Amino acid sequence: MSNREDDWKNKPPFGPKPDGFKAQWHGKCHCGRVTYELSREKPLASKYCHCGDCKKLHGAPFQWAAIFNKGDINFANGTEGLGFYHTADKGRHHDLPCKVYCDFCRAPIMDEGRNMILLFPPLIQEISSERGVEAFKPQCHLFYPQRVLQFKGDGMDKWEGLDKKSASLDDDGNVVEK
Repeated sequence: MSNREDDWKNKPPFGPKPDGFKAQWHGKCHCGRVTYELSREKPLASKYCHCGDCKKLHGAPFQWAAIFNKGDINFANGTEGLGFYHTADKGRHHDLPCKVYCDFCRAPIMDEGRNMILLFPPLIQEISSERGVEAFKPQCHLFYPQRVLQFKGDGMDKWEGLDKKSASLDDDGNVVEK
C-alpha cells in the first residue's frame, strides 16, 4: 500500500486517542479482535434504515444506526484488522463514504462518512442495560416504504427517504399531508 492509501490510519476516527477522551461505552466485533470506546453519552441521533443497501449489507430487515462525530470514537484495539467496502464502486478500499468491518469475523462495525460515523448499537457491550436502551433509542425510520416488517404504533417518525428531507409518512406508509 502507498502512504496515501494508509492516510486513514492517522485521522479520526482511527488515529490517536483524542485528548481528554473519557469512555462512556465499549464495543467490539463478534470475534473481539476489534474493540472501541465511545466518549459521547448519547448518539447525536439513532435511526432504523430500511433501504435496500442496508438490508442486503446487514442481512437483516433493517439497519439500526447511531450517529456520532468521528472524534467520539477511539479504537482501543484492532485497527490493523479492519476491512473496508466502498459501495459506490464495490471495491475493498478506504474511500469515503465506506463500510468498515472486522476483516476476520466480517462483523460490520460502522459506516464512515466524511464528517460522521454511523455505528451499529448491537455491538455496544452495555446496549441491553437500561441506560443503553434509553441512550440508543431510535427516533425515526428511513426509507419506510421499503420495509419488510410492520412498525405500527411505535410512535417514531417515518420518512419516505432521509429524515426531514423527504415526505413524512404514517404507520401504513401513506404521505402525511401538511
